[in-house]
Amino acid sequence: MADFEIEAVSHLTPSLAQSIIALVPQLSSSAAQPGHETLESIVKSPATTIFIAKDGQALLGMLTLAVFRVPTGTRAIVEDVVVDGRHRGRGIASGLIREALARAKTDGARTVDLTSRPSREAANRLYLKLGFEQRQTNVYRLAFEDT
Repeated sequence: MADFEIEAVSHLTPSLAQSIIALVPQLSSSAAQPGHETLESIVKSPATTIFIAKDGQALLGMLTLAVFRVPTGTRAIVEDVVVDGRHRGRGIASGLIREALARAKTDGARTVDLTSRPSREAANRLYLKLGFEQRQTNVYRLAFEDT
């Protein structure tokens, strides 16, 4: 039995917001930290769900699931998967992803996509183990300059 709980965030408390903000640098050292208002808008959006893993009040990891409709059907994307470095290797990422997949299926998604840098070898092995298939595709990004 897992020694942590996974839940979808339905209400953002100040302490949870601070815990999420503190975890973001482990996800990306270059990303700007989100503020409470940004996190609140994500939680309130019908298109996004933040899943968290916690042990009591301690935040162990999180991910964001986005589910959206396009003319070809309902799709989902898993983004920003991160587990606190002190708690890796406990099945937390696997648990988070399984919960996100269950929600995506319930919400009618035909597919769930995610991206991962090749250097994240453990994460890539996990995604394959969970049934994801590596696609032969090009991912393009256009970055807007800060204004």
